[in-house]
Amino acid sequence: IRWWSRSLTGARWPRPLCAAAGTGAFSPAAITTTRRHLSSRNRPEGKVLETVGVFEVPKQNGKYETGQLFLHSVFGYRGVVLFPWQARLYDRDVASAAPEKAENPAGHGSKEVKGKTHTYYQVLIDARDCPHISQRSQTEAVTFLANHDDSRALYAIPGLDYVSHEDILPYTSTDQVPIQHELFERFLLYDQTKAPPFVARETLRAWQEKNHPWLELSDVHRETTENIRVTVIPFYMGMREAQNSHVYWWRYCIRLENLDSDVVQLRERHWRIFSLSGTLETVRGRGVVGREPVLSKEQPAFQYSSHVSLQASSGHMWGTFRFERPDGSHFDVRIPPFSLESNKDEKTPPSGLHW
Repeated sequence: IRWWSRSLTGARWPRPLCAAAGTGAFSPAAITTTRRHLSSRNRPEGKVLETVGVFEVPKQNGKYETGQLFLHSVFGYRGVVLFPWQARLYDRDVASAAPEKAENPAGHGSKEVKGKTHTYYQVLIDARDCPHISQRSQTEAVTFLANHDDSRALYAIPGLDYVSHEDILPYTSTDQVPIQHELFERFLLYDQTKAPPFVARETLRAWQEKNHPWLELSDVHRETTENIRVTVIPFYMGMREAQNSHVYWWRYCIRLENLDSDVVQLRERHWRIFSLSGTLETVRGRGVVGREPVLSKEQPAFQYSSHVSLQASSGHMWGTFRFERPDGSHFDVRIPPFSLESNKDEKTPPSGLHW
């Protein structure tokens, strides 16, 4: 067994993909977007590496197909592509010729940003890797409303994620069940004549068709402040009646990425939530989802999901995250403003499978 000692960037393909035997771990602390390797320093004690597949050349153009196996370039988990989504990416880091102007109903200054089409994927996460990434990425990120009177009831589907095209490091495997997830064999069928050799079952096609309203992402917002990049993906979840009024629910997924080598820690969040009804709410608090994550060169990213409800069919959110440097100084990172839009057709709860 050979340890990886060189960056995969610029390496010759194919390359062996290894995991620590018995753990399912790729030592995510040693896998980053710029240098991905395993060394004896990162090796789980008492474990050896076993080959689980062979890397393929990442696609610069086009999209990955259903059944594509991959290693996540940031979080290091194994996964499989279920299907792609075409989203509109609003990247505020990209220079725009449009003049700056205050154009959103919340009244805060914002430059006009044009969206461009970008491919994201709905994927399954290998259950063996979930314990190793749980401190940096929620592995139950997809939630939905229950179909009953309790409008506050939220349910989670474990092991589902949304990944960007550039997050994917594709690989192949000779294993007929290379990903451990309760839905893998219910959604995908092994067919050695195909490439990739896993094709969608009718179960997957029916599930996607019935549930795409609350699964499908449409807009992605991104902005970088002092080398901390914030990406936000909002989802409309549906409307419920509560105390003779309508309550509209959204979930939003946020990824924080440290693009520098300096260690920083998230300390506070500051949200502004504007509702079409005319209300403007301010929310302040320590950390996010009960954590104050550290972003370092070894572990540069943190991802989480949360929810918001309004008594109006649309609104806006924006704000800042406050980070702390090792010397005790602080700086604020902008959260790109994003819209909370409801669809005209009311969404029904998930169907087609019993969770």
